[in-house]
Amino acid sequence: EEALARAFDLVRQINKTPIVVNDSRGFFTSRVIGHFINEGVAMVGEGIEPASVEQAAAQAGYPAKVLSLMDELTLTLPRKIRNESKRAVEEAGGTWATHPAEAVIDRMVDEFDRPGRSGGAGFYDYDDSGKRAGLWPGLREHFTREGSEIPFRDMQERMLFSEALDTVKLLEEGVLTSVADANIGSIFGIGFPGWTGGVLQYINGYEGGLPGFVARARELAERYGDRFTPPALLVEKAEKGETFTDAR
Repeated sequence: EEALARAFDLVRQINKTPIVVNDSRGFFTSRVIGHFINEGVAMVGEGIEPASVEQAAAQAGYPAKVLSLMDELTLTLPRKIRNESKRAVEEAGGTWATHPAEAVIDRMVDEFDRPGRSGGAGFYDYDDSGKRAGLWPGLREHFTREGSEIPFRDMQERMLFSEALDTVKLLEEGVLTSVADANIGSIFGIGFPGWTGGVLQYINGYEGGLPGFVARARELAERYGDRFTPPALLVEKAEKGETFTDAR
């Protein structure tokens, strides 16, 4: 506790907002923002118009559009993280769950040599000064398919729900122990839309409360994959009529 208090003092001296996260692969913010990015990239791989994916992120309230953010982080970074995470999971006797975004990232790097902004080419084109020049036309040529459109709300909520559901898992795993830390960290740390009040408050405030969120998550899971299956903690709280709160 003394070490934690000293850390809090230091963080406040540099005018930052501290949160407490227990040791785990990816910790909180890096792990959760990866789900946001993966959903956007996966939608491109499904044949959805890339400009629509970007617009969905913007209208959901994200400060950075998902494909532009991927370019800023570089496409090679999540691939390195994925390979290390996969190795760790398999060494521990687990089974790696492949995300549909992985194939898109691999093609972008290996087939098209577009590793992100630092490499001068990614989901976007860049001019000689490094300024973003627009979405790469090759995305439409190589990925976009007619008839692949999905409801705009689904596009938005796939990104929002992917982050919210994994945050609940972090509570289950004990990586996060405070609802307030989750909400604050999600907004200030990874740009979760501010209108939600934070990633767990988004669940609390969803239409129909936690039961409504669980029902919608199951609907998304049926349409887009098991990664949207609500965690046991979320289902339990919904059944008990509870919300995510630090109040005792």
